[in-house]
Amino acid sequence: MKIILDTNILIHVEDPKVLPPNLQDLMKIFREHGYQKFIHPASLRDIENDQNEQRKEIILSKLRGYPPIKSPPKPTINFLSIMGPSTSSNEINDNEILFAIYKNVANFLITEDKGLYKKACKINLEDRVLSIDSALVYFNELYERMIPTHALLKEDFLHNIDIEDTFFDSLKEEYEFRKWFNDKSIEGRKCWVYHEDYHIKALLILKEENELIETSPPIPARRRLKIATLKSDLPGFKLGELFLKIAFQYFIGNQIFETYLTHFRKEDDALINLIESYGFETAGFLKENNEEVLIKKLIPIENKLSALDISKKYYPSFKDSPDIKKFLIPIIPKYHDRLFPDFKQRQMRITEYSEMNIPGNAIRKAYLSGSTIKKMRAGDILLFYRSQDLKAVTAIGVVDQKPVHSNEADEVVGIVGKRSVYPYDEIKKMTQKPVLVTMFRHHLFLPKPLDLPYLRQNGIAVPQSIIELNHKQYMAIKKGGELDERFTVS
Repeated sequence: MKIILDTNILIHVEDPKVLPPNLQDLMKIFREHGYQKFIHPASLRDIENDQNEQRKEIILSKLRGYPPIKSPPKPTINFLSIMGPSTSSNEINDNEILFAIYKNVANFLITEDKGLYKKACKINLEDRVLSIDSALVYFNELYERMIPTHALLKEDFLHNIDIEDTFFDSLKEEYEFRKWFNDKSIEGRKCWVYHEDYHIKALLILKEENELIETSPPIPARRRLKIATLKSDLPGFKLGELFLKIAFQYFIGNQIFETYLTHFRKEDDALINLIESYGFETAGFLKENNEEVLIKKLIPIENKLSALDISKKYYPSFKDSPDIKKFLIPIIPKYHDRLFPDFKQRQMRITEYSEMNIPGNAIRKAYLSGSTIKKMRAGDILLFYRSQDLKAVTAIGVVDQKPVHSNEADEVVGIVGKRSVYPYDEIKKMTQKPVLVTMFRHHLFLPKPLDLPYLRQNGIAVPQSIIELNHKQYMAIKKGGELDERFTVS
């Protein structure tokens, strides 16, 4: 497997100082598993722009010890148009490095450059452009598959939370958080919290509202769920996505169809990158303190968008018109449990989350199979059939990008990135034959899983591999599974 190391990583490695523990561990993994580490020529150009000649020569002498990417591809006009205008030589170099990942010159880029990660998000490469922390979490998970036994997401009252925990330091810097926190504690507000080593690592606070939002002009009152706090200090664990799933399930279960949060936007803001990918949009700024208001609607108000765009903007709603292909996917219980750890034959209650499953936390997931089917497109619907024990259709997803067939383990790992529930050894075994790699978003569980007799009554064969359903068969599943029509666009 090939890894491109950005200069900000290499300078750390070659600097005559003690390496940070996370970087030590990451380099150890690379050595143990024989990863090839490269430098992109554009990175050397970055250093050559340094006006301090002595420092430049010292750094270059160290970086030249790494093999360069040979004949790196030049970014295309289309790629550069997506990246936007480059205002510096540094941005030009960044585009070249990112294009190498885009063209699969290497599997991953390791960088601490947040701007580079933000660019990666524009072309769906965020799972292959990793920080040290997220890379360490990913590669440990890839090879060790360790699920922490202490990883419990707990529902609790705010008054039981220690506001002096260092977790709150950044929040207390931004606004009168301490007063707000104390007021909400007295009100009896609840939260969902994750502890590790007796310290808070993630927190979600929700609030139901039916009031005007004081922007200019004001946003009219209606029933909404406010995400009062959503914060995670565990990069790579997908807790942000897990918290969004909890919020979405909360307002679906309580018939609330609009949510919002307020936030002071920062440069390279991880929270903004996350929520915008699930349909949150700027609706104004609070008069009181100019805090940005971002609103998300669940029920689609337009049907001319593409199926993929509806899946993103109005998630968990999706488009299921007759022109959208539907596929039934059999999945054995072992993989169903990994992929959908929150499934319990009915819509989950928030209090039922009991253990962490890092890829399972995510909304965007990867499914691998030996299917030879070639009809799937981005925006198509996936229905998952749990075989062997339950023998029922349980979950609905939407294809996130065109599936790929591959029999190269490293290529599969590069495609699925951090979304895989499969350890590397399993991927190697699976890729002895071509594997279909399907990236998708998990949207909903069927409120009523549909068993084998129901499928047979409606002319749906028991799938041994992925099969395409016609629209009539899909509608039978939609009706029998009691899927809420408000979350579909026909």
